[in-house]
Amino acid sequence: MKCLIAWCLPVLWIAMASASDIQNNSLLHKEVLTVPPAVNQVPPSSRIIDSGGKDVFIPTLPNSIAIDGELNEPQWQRSTHLTLDYVTQPYDNVVSPVNTDVYVFEDGQTLFIGFVAQDPNPSAIRAFYRDRDDIWSNDLVGIKLDTFNNQRLAYQFFVNPYGVQADAVENEMTGEESDSWNAIWQSAGRLTESGYVVEMAIPMRAMNFNESGQDKIWGAEFVRFYPRQNSFRLSNVPFDRNNACTLCQMGKVRGFRQATQGKNLAIVPTAVFGKGRSRDVFATTREWDSVSASELGLDVTWGISPQMSLQATLNPDFSQVEADVAQVSVNNTFSLYFDEKRPFFVENADYFSTNQTLVYTRNISAPDFGSKLTGQINNHTFGVFVANDEQTTFIVPGNIGSDVVTLDEQSRNGAIRYRYDVSNDLSVGYVGTFRDSVHYNNYVSGMDLKYRLTEQDTLELQWVASDTTYPSDLYRGFCDATCTNPGDYSEAALRTRQTDSFFGTAWRMNYEHEERNWFLNAEHYANEKDFRADLGFETKADYYQSVLGGGYLWWRDSGWWNRIRVNGEWSISHNSAGALIKREFEGYASVRGTLQSLVELGVVRRERVGLRLDSSSLNIGGNTTRFEEKQINLYLETSPNSRFFLSNYVSVGDQIDFAHNRLGDEVYTESQIDMNIGEHAQLRVMHTFNALEAEGEPLFTARLTDMRLSYQFDTRQLLRLIVSYSNTTRNPDNYQFKVDPKTRELSGQLLYSYKLNPLTRFFVGVGATALESNPLASIKTQETSIFIKCSYAWLQ
Repeated sequence: MKCLIAWCLPVLWIAMASASDIQNNSLLHKEVLTVPPAVNQVPPSSRIIDSGGKDVFIPTLPNSIAIDGELNEPQWQRSTHLTLDYVTQPYDNVVSPVNTDVYVFEDGQTLFIGFVAQDPNPSAIRAFYRDRDDIWSNDLVGIKLDTFNNQRLAYQFFVNPYGVQADAVENEMTGEESDSWNAIWQSAGRLTESGYVVEMAIPMRAMNFNESGQDKIWGAEFVRFYPRQNSFRLSNVPFDRNNACTLCQMGKVRGFRQATQGKNLAIVPTAVFGKGRSRDVFATTREWDSVSASELGLDVTWGISPQMSLQATLNPDFSQVEADVAQVSVNNTFSLYFDEKRPFFVENADYFSTNQTLVYTRNISAPDFGSKLTGQINNHTFGVFVANDEQTTFIVPGNIGSDVVTLDEQSRNGAIRYRYDVSNDLSVGYVGTFRDSVHYNNYVSGMDLKYRLTEQDTLELQWVASDTTYPSDLYRGFCDATCTNPGDYSEAALRTRQTDSFFGTAWRMNYEHEERNWFLNAEHYANEKDFRADLGFETKADYYQSVLGGGYLWWRDSGWWNRIRVNGEWSISHNSAGALIKREFEGYASVRGTLQSLVELGVVRRERVGLRLDSSSLNIGGNTTRFEEKQINLYLETSPNSRFFLSNYVSVGDQIDFAHNRLGDEVYTESQIDMNIGEHAQLRVMHTFNALEAEGEPLFTARLTDMRLSYQFDTRQLLRLIVSYSNTTRNPDNYQFKVDPKTRELSGQLLYSYKLNPLTRFFVGVGATALESNPLASIKTQETSIFIKCSYAWLQ
C-alpha cells in the first residue's frame, strides 16, 4: 500500500500543480470590470454574420491565446462575430430577450469560441460550482458540431459562468443524448456587471472528422440556455417544428482548411488500492472476512486518423467510483436497468446503438483487458470492441418475468457494428455480438435500416438472429427445490432447460410522424421464444407487441403556459400461440408553464395476466388468470428559483400481487428535491414509496431514500456524501409463505475526487453497508471498504 500511495501522490501533486497554473490565469469569481472593446461591441475588422444566415466562415488565426475568460487578445478582434437572436424553446423562434455575442476562430489544431452573455439582472444568473456534466440546469453557453455534416451525430460543448464544463454526444439515429462521453478541452468563465463571459478552446483531437487540405463544412449551432421563469433556449439559427430532424437544421460553418489532429495519443497509467471486510450478520458468530487488493493498469487511446480511434486497456479497473441510485424491486417480475458509467464502455458507445438494446455493457463485470476500434470514413461508420470477463452474467428473458444468472466461468465478449449512409435520409447497418465461455455461448447477428421518408416521417426496421448454448444444468439454479416436481419450476428454469444449441429471431418496425402540432407513432416487435441477446438488455422472449400512439400540442409564446399536450398510446401483447399477455391504454394531458413547471395527469387501463397456474408449463392460454388494472397518476415538477428543484410522481390504483396471483390496491410515489446551498454545495434527496394492499389488508410497504450531499470546492475538487436507506415492512398474516416482518438496509459512501481532466483523476472513498439482523434487534454493519484510485494522462 505504501508503494501504491507513493506512486499516486506524485501524480496527484503534478495534476494539482498543472491545475494551479491554469487556474492562476482564470478569473472564476464575480468581479466588476470594464469589458474590453473586443467583447462589448463588434470590432471593426471582425466578420459580422447575420444570425439567420446558415454559412459562417471560421478564420484561421495563428498564435496561441490564454484561456482566462478575458477575450483581450488581438485574435478576438479578427474573429468571426455572430449573435444568438432566436428563442427556439419554449417559444417558436421569437426574438431573444437578452443579447449574446459569439466570437470564433481556429488555429489549425484548436477551435476557440468566446461568448459575451448580457443579462439585465445579473443577480438572477444561475451559476454554481458543480461536478463536470452536472450543470445542465445552470446558465450555459456552448456549441454543437456535426463534424461530418451528415446529420447523424453531433458533439456538444457547454460551459457555465464559472467555467464548469459539460459535454455530450447527440445521436440523431437513436434520438438520444449522452453526457457520458467526455473530451479534454479548456474553458474559463467569469461573472461581470452586465452578465458573464466564457472562453472555450476545443482541440481538434477531441473530435473525429475528415482531414483534407480543403475547406471543410461542418454542421454547427451556437446555443445559450437562459433559465428564469421559463427555461429559454437561444440559438443563432431558427428551427422549424414541422421538421422532426434537429441536426438537419443546424447552421453551417466553413473553414478548417489546415485542421489536423496531430499525434492524438493518450497514455494513461492507473493505480487502484482497495481494502474491505464483510460478515454474515444473520450468522451466530458474525466473524469478519477481510480482503485487500491493489492493481496497476494501463489505458491507451490513439487517434489513428481524424476518422478513426483505438482504445485499449490492460488490467483495467472497471468498477464504478460512485454508487448507483437504488431502485425498489419489490413485486417486480422483470430485471432492472442501470446506466453504464465506466469510461471505457461509455466512450463512443453511440457507435454501437441500434433500435434494440443489443449492447448493454453492464453485463460485463470484471474484464482483464479490453480494446475498442471506432471510426467513420466517408459514408462508412463502424465500431468493434472485445473484452474478457472473469465471470459471465446475462439475462434469462421471458414473457411474464425475467431473471439474471451469473456463471462462474471466464468469458470472451465482443460486438461489431457497421452502418452505411446511402444518403442523408437512408442508412443501412449490421450488428453482431458474441459471448463465449467453456459451457456457454451466445451469438447475435442482424441487419437494420433507418429511412427518413420526409421531414416529418421516419421508418426504422431491424431483424436479428441468435444462436445460444446453455450449460446442461443451468436450469437447476432457478428451481424452488429439487427440480423433480412440476411445482418446483420457475419460468427461467423452463427457458434454460436446454440440452442442445437453440436458434431464435427477433424483429421490430417503428414508424414516427412528427410535426409542430401533432405526432403519431406505430411500432411492432417480435421476440421468438428462443431468441437471446445476452450482451444486451432484452428481457422479453416469446413476446409479440403492437403499439399505436399519438398526440396533439398547443403552443403559446406568452402568458403563464407555453405548451399543452394531450397524448395517448394503445398496445397489445401476446405470445406465439396468440394468447393475450397484456392489453393497455394510456392517456395523458400536460401543461408546461412558468416557474419552469410541468404538470401531467395520466390514466391507465390495463388488462394483463398474472403468474402461471401450472408452473411446469410455459402456456399462457388456460394457464393464467387475467386481471384488469385501472390507475391514475400525477407528475409535478418545478424550479421556482435558482435554489430549488422539486418533482413528484404519484400513482394510485389496481396492481397485481405477483407473490399470490391476485389483484391489490397500490400507492406508488417518487419524489426528488434538489437544494443549492450557496455556490458550492448541493443537497439532493430522492424518495420512493410503494405500498400494496390485498384482500383489504396491508401486504407490504417499501420505503427507499437516497441522499447525496455534495461540496464542490472549485471546478475540479468534489467531496460527496451518499446515504441510502431502505425499509420494507410486510404483513406475515397476508402472505401464504414465511416472510420477515421487517428488513432494513443502510449504506453510506464518502468520496473525494480531484479531476484535472476526464483522464487525470484522483479518488479516495470509504463506504459501509448495514443490515437489520434476524431476529429483529438492531441494524448491524455488514461490510466496510476503503479505496484509492488515481490516473494520469500523458498526451501526445
